Amino acid sequence: MDLMKVVEEQFKSEHKHPAFKAGDTVTVHYKIKEGSKERIQNFRGVVLQRRGQGIAETFTVRKMASGVGVERIFPLNSPFVEQIDINKSGNVRRARIFYFRKLTGKSARIKEKIYKKA
Repeated sequence: MDLMKVVEEQFKSEHKHPAFKAGDTVTVHYKIKEGSKERIQNFRGVVLQRRGQGIAETFTVRKMASGVGVERIFPLNSPFVEQIDINKSGNVRRARIFYFRKLTGKSARIKEKIYKKA
């Protein structure tokens, strides 16, 4: 068996995160350590991309804070990522929506994917 796959299986986290993709609005519950204290901070924004595979998979989330765009890259299998909630499922055509950085105002909205009940 491939040596890298053996190492990945040992370090893989037990977290089962929901399936999300670029364009979705998610809330990431992230553990922050400050000295001896530990707290959970929420980071809510739009997923710009998912990249990598296995234990090295990451995703980028962008939010607006006081009129300034803030992006953060989260490792998917990090023990500090406590939970990921999907708030909205976006309808985009691309896997990496970097054009979203240039958009402002009404044009910066992403259409929500509507699921039809059978």
